[in-house]
Amino acid sequence: MKVLLIDVYNYNKGGAETVCFNTGKMLKELGHQVVYFTLKWSKNTPSPYSKYFPESKETRKGPMKGVKNLVNYFYHFEAARNMEQLIKDEQPDIAHIHLLWGQITPSVFPVLKKYDIPIVFTVHDYRIVCPAYTFRDGSGRICEDCKGRYFYKCFTHTCTKGDKVMSAVMAAEQYFRNCFFNPAKYIDGFIYVSYFSKEIQEKYMPVVRQKTNIVLYNFSTSIVAEKNFFIDKYFLFFGRLSYEKGVKTLMEAFRRKNSYQLRIVGTGPLESELKDFKEKHDLNNIKFLGYKKGEELVSLVKNAYFVIVPSEWYENNPMTIIESYSLGTPVIGAQIGGIPEIVIDNSTGFQFKSGNVDNLLDKIEQALLLSNEEYELFSQNTIDFAKRNFGLTNYYPKLINFYNRFLNK
Repeated sequence: MKVLLIDVYNYNKGGAETVCFNTGKMLKELGHQVVYFTLKWSKNTPSPYSKYFPESKETRKGPMKGVKNLVNYFYHFEAARNMEQLIKDEQPDIAHIHLLWGQITPSVFPVLKKYDIPIVFTVHDYRIVCPAYTFRDGSGRICEDCKGRYFYKCFTHTCTKGDKVMSAVMAAEQYFRNCFFNPAKYIDGFIYVSYFSKEIQEKYMPVVRQKTNIVLYNFSTSIVAEKNFFIDKYFLFFGRLSYEKGVKTLMEAFRRKNSYQLRIVGTGPLESELKDFKEKHDLNNIKFLGYKKGEELVSLVKNAYFVIVPSEWYENNPMTIIESYSLGTPVIGAQIGGIPEIVIDNSTGFQFKSGNVDNLLDKIEQALLLSNEEYELFSQNTIDFAKRNFGLTNYYPKLINFYNRFLNK
C-alpha cells in the first residue's frame, strides 16, 4: 500500500506532526510505501518529495506576499497544482491528512477526488467546528457559542489571539470552507483521537455522524517494561508555554507550597510572563529548563515523580500523557476535554478540576503521600494502560483495517 501523509509542516512542530511522522515510520517499517506532502518551511527536514511542497507564508517572496498569504489562507492554488503532479508521479492508494486548515487548505480535496483517492482525516483539534480551534474566546473562557454555524462570534468574541482582524479572517475562512469544501462532502473517514473529540465534532456538525469513523488514541513508538525509580522527587510540566496550557495555575500551586519541586520544560508566548512570576515571588522551587528533546527529554520524564497536565482548554489526546505513561510516569491531569479518558483517577494518576488551584494542590499532596509500594503500582498501571491503548501491536491493525475499508470500496 502507498500512503500519502499530508501535514502543514515537515518538522516536529507539535503533537500532530509527531503522530504524522511516527505513523509514516511505522508504515514503512511494516512494508508500506509512504509519500509526504507539506508546505515549505525553513525548519523542514530534507525530503525526497520537497519538490512538490508549495510555498508557505514564511517562504513566499515578492511585493504581493501579504495578498497571496491572505488568499492562500482560503485556497492554496499552488498546493492544488503540486498535489496533482505528485499524484500523477507517485500514484498513492490513500491520503491520510493530519493538518490542513488555513495553510495547505481544502484546495487539495477536489484533486484527490478527481483521481479517486480516498481521504481519511485524523482530527487533532477542533477546526472543523471552531474557527479558533480551541473553544476558547478572547478572554480565555471556554466557549461553544458558534454552535457549528454562528462563526461570526469568533470575531465578536475576539477568539484568535486577542486580535480582531485574525478572528475575522478565521471566521470568514470557516464560512468559505463549509460553503465550498465542506469536510463532510470530501472526507471519506474520520479518525478521532478521543471520544470527547468525536462527540463535540458530531454535536456541532451532525452530518459527519454518517461518515465512517474510528476512535484511535495516538500511539507510542516504545513502552518500557518497568520504571527506573527516582532519586529527586520532582513534578514536571513539559509542553508549550501558552495560556490555554494552565501553566500559570500550576505555578500558583507551587507558589503556595514552595517546598514542592517543579520543573518546566518548553517554550512559548507566555514564557517571559511566567519567568517574571517566578522572580517576583522568589520561587526557587521552580526551574525553567527550556526546550528539550530526544534522550534529554526522555530522561526528565522518566525520572519525574509525576507529570502534571493542567490544561484549561479542551485538550484532545495529549502526547504528553502518552509519552509519560510509556515511561512509567503517572500523571496529574485536569478534568477537561479528552484528558479524563486516559488519566484514570487513583490508578494511573489523579484528576483535578481544571483551573482550580486548591484542588490541584490537594492532588499533589495526595501524590506525595503515596507509599513506595503504592507508587510502584501507579507506575505499573501507566505502563499496562499504555500497552493496551497506545501500543503499536494494537494501533497498527486498527489503522490498516480502517484504510482497507476505503480501498475495498
